[in-house]
Amino acid sequence: MALEQKLSLKLSQRLVMTPSLQQAIKLLQMTRLELETVVAQELVENPVLEEIEEGVEEEEAVAAGSAEAEPATPPEPEVTPEIEPMSKNALEETGLDAYLAEDWPDESRLGGGEWEAREAPPIENTLTREPDLYDHLLWQIHLSDFAPRERKIAEEIVGNLDPDGFLVASVEEIRRSALERGDDWSAEEVSAALDRVRRLDPPGIACASLQESLLLQLDLAEEPQDSLARRVLAEHWDAFLRRQYPPIARLLGVTLQDLEPVIERIRALQTRPGRAYGNDRPLYVEPDVHVIKVGDDYVIQLNDDGLPRLRVSRAYRRMLQQMRAEGRQGEAQQFISEKMRSAMWLIKSLDQRQRTIYKVAESIVRQQREFLDLGLDYLRPMVLRDVAEDIGMHESTVSRVVSNKYVHTPRGLFPLKFFFHSGIDRDYGEDISSLTVKRKIKQLIEAEDARHPLSDSELMRILNREGIQIARRTVAKYRDELNLPSSSDRRKIF
Repeated sequence: MALEQKLSLKLSQRLVMTPSLQQAIKLLQMTRLELETVVAQELVENPVLEEIEEGVEEEEAVAAGSAEAEPATPPEPEVTPEIEPMSKNALEETGLDAYLAEDWPDESRLGGGEWEAREAPPIENTLTREPDLYDHLLWQIHLSDFAPRERKIAEEIVGNLDPDGFLVASVEEIRRSALERGDDWSAEEVSAALDRVRRLDPPGIACASLQESLLLQLDLAEEPQDSLARRVLAEHWDAFLRRQYPPIARLLGVTLQDLEPVIERIRALQTRPGRAYGNDRPLYVEPDVHVIKVGDDYVIQLNDDGLPRLRVSRAYRRMLQQMRAEGRQGEAQQFISEKMRSAMWLIKSLDQRQRTIYKVAESIVRQQREFLDLGLDYLRPMVLRDVAEDIGMHESTVSRVVSNKYVHTPRGLFPLKFFFHSGIDRDYGEDISSLTVKRKIKQLIEAEDARHPLSDSELMRILNREGIQIARRTVAKYRDELNLPSSSDRRKIF
């Protein structure tokens, strides 16, 4: 077989990821906060891109019209008759000492406005974050009579606590970690400091396990050593976790009625003693889309608050046109051309992003009209393919649109992904949404007899009688997703 070289033509189609397409895809899946950051950064880096402020276009149009009608006469400069404004040279000749002197003339005598005395903000408003458990414990340690060496050990112990207040390192690990830094602490010194830290507020901190923390809280509350609460935690911990109260009462030689206040006493203790000093702040969600009911129709409004209106600078456009008209070629023209192309890509990508979000929201509202009118029981099953086929886009595009975006409806605030979920077969009518099934399971559990809770099999049979074809393992999965315990853990014994 001979080898030969030849030329041939081939016609084919392929998708090329141009820079503008890559930017459009990247902007499409951004949240509002990320998008505001990107736009602000682009405004700083691209001199061709500028923000349109409110009323600027109207003012420019009015100014252009008045300029054509009548040439503007420059106003005569106003001069203060008493004291003339100081010139720039005079300010430069004045020394720093004179500037800081008390007899320096006020701003009003230099041609400026009147001086306005403003109060400084309160010192508590300047805090960058609220004190957490670590700060609270350090504050107590520094106020206590710890010796310098013992204080350093206590600070090391506090640094090894998790946000819930539990100790995540043993005494030997703390001692070995300090030894690597040059601090030679004995195990007895670390244990003694640990005992003092455990006496600080909140009760039950710096323990290695929940059982130890609950016992420590009973100790600090001066609970008798032979009390039933201490015996339950110390001698029957595993049975207590499994809610096996009748065997515990039998082993302790008491009745269930006598054991009830003991269990309530234990339940009143803190399972996470450091939670009260967490500094996690609530996160407020700002919707990307508003769905407003006007009459019998639903109107979709995109939330543009915080997103600046952009345009290409007219000055740079005229500069580039002048360079091309004069035939000048150089780095300046290339720089302006690249920045102008980048600005136009960004403006076009932002516009395309808003249009795509509107189309997806419009399709969701059209297909979930019964949910908006009647409530969660009428939420219909829907997948990404349904919206993609409705608006003529790919499923991946719809997936990017609904990612990390929220919509405010008359039924409440929901993530856009809320409307996409699978369906469950019914004996009659259309398929039912999995969210509707979860709500039915929650309602059945809330209405059950606490002493005889419904098992997953019983829940399955109830739903089957209502025409919902669901398996027991699916009921168990939905119950876990709702953070509802099993029937044995829901059973009320007392």
